[in-house]
Amino acid sequence: MILIDVDGTLVDSVPDLAFCADEMMRQLGMPVRGEERVREWVGNGVERLVRRALVGQLDGEPDDALFERAYPLYLSLYAENTSKRSRLYPGVREGLDYLKAARYQLGCVTNKAGQFTEPLLKTLGLYDDFSIVISGDTLEKKKPDPLPLLHAAQFFGTDPSDALMIGDSVSDVKAARAAGFQIVCMSYGYNHGVDIRDAEPNAVIDSMIELRSLLEQAA
Repeated sequence: MILIDVDGTLVDSVPDLAFCADEMMRQLGMPVRGEERVREWVGNGVERLVRRALVGQLDGEPDDALFERAYPLYLSLYAENTSKRSRLYPGVREGLDYLKAARYQLGCVTNKAGQFTEPLLKTLGLYDDFSIVISGDTLEKKKPDPLPLLHAAQFFGTDPSDALMIGDSVSDVKAARAAGFQIVCMSYGYNHGVDIRDAEPNAVIDSMIELRSLLEQAA
């Protein structure tokens, strides 16, 4: 069984996320943040992204009243802009085709809310590649908690020791380790500007095309 993250792993969704963040800030009469900064803030769900955009940094909390104004704005904007600018990373389609041909059971585990996850996967032609899609609000906990990964393992009837997570962030690494999965990370993803190698996943690859040689070596 192989579980795969969405944002920063399969899909570069930052152009849409950043567009919505900047438009939200404009509507609030606040300075826009720009795509480069938003790229370092994604990976922990939309709510966390909105909070980071409001304070202009990775950590810290905005005023409650300001957040209550901003969050619905962002949700509305992102509902209209979930996949207008988002694109698959090079090698994703080829990597998924290999995994399917090799008869791996595939699931998707993301912290993105379900109302955004499914339309994005469907628009980009990925939804039917997965037997199960677990979004950030599917269960009571999300990554880095191991629950979504263990839920998928139970769904497939697979022992965690025979399972692999493919992701891009320290959240994916923590979830995989806690669940007893192996973890492979993409070098290009979203990890708040920190090299994912510092989190010590089992392997780091530059393209999902590399999965074939990696998995065949491990077989």
